[in-house]
Amino acid sequence: MMTHAAPDGPIVRGAELRVKSHREQIVFMPALRRHRWTADEVRRLIDERVGMSPRYELVDGDLLVTPAPSNRHQRIIARLFLLLLPYLTREELGEARLGPGELPLVSGEHYEPDLFVVPAINGRLRPPEDNDFRPLLVSEVLSAGSSRHDRITKRRAFQHNGVPEYWIIDGDAEAIEVWHPDDERATLLDGRVVWQPHGATSAFELDIGALFAAVAGDAPLW
Repeated sequence: MMTHAAPDGPIVRGAELRVKSHREQIVFMPALRRHRWTADEVRRLIDERVGMSPRYELVDGDLLVTPAPSNRHQRIIARLFLLLLPYLTREELGEARLGPGELPLVSGEHYEPDLFVVPAINGRLRPPEDNDFRPLLVSEVLSAGSSRHDRITKRRAFQHNGVPEYWIIDGDAEAIEVWHPDDERATLLDGRVVWQPHGATSAFELDIGALFAAVAGDAPLW
């Protein structure tokens, strides 16, 4: 079992521990007092990890720790990336980036969503060092232990900070929850997602059934 301790010793609320299981799982460990993690502490954890997992994120002082994604999880987000790429290019909207790439959304916090869309500038990609942007879209694929954070903690942060569209992909239900900044409830879709961000001349349409059929290997890739 992996634990994380605050600099002064005790295990803190907000540190999420890996439990050995055949499925991805996160355990949320409460403590008597709360330690508010800092961006520097989280970046130190990232620098010290071996490889690209676990994923460390910082939201409102809480450390969120997510194990390496399953093969199916990776297939889902990779498929979505490949479907979005030609649309974003044709519409000159920007580029899709994959986690564990950092989304610079809020100063002092740290986000590594599964996928996010970086807007272009006058039809051209932003310089790699340009972090002054609001993403057009953020998407997370649920895993067994991350659903609370994806649906509540990060969802509230994305809404509060003006992310215009947030997709939560539920692989078990084979459905997508769509959130906008002012939504009190998600729009739950299992047929088709239609997305037309500001400035686009046409909409991106995602056939959810076809997405999961391809992920399962029950349909051609294209």
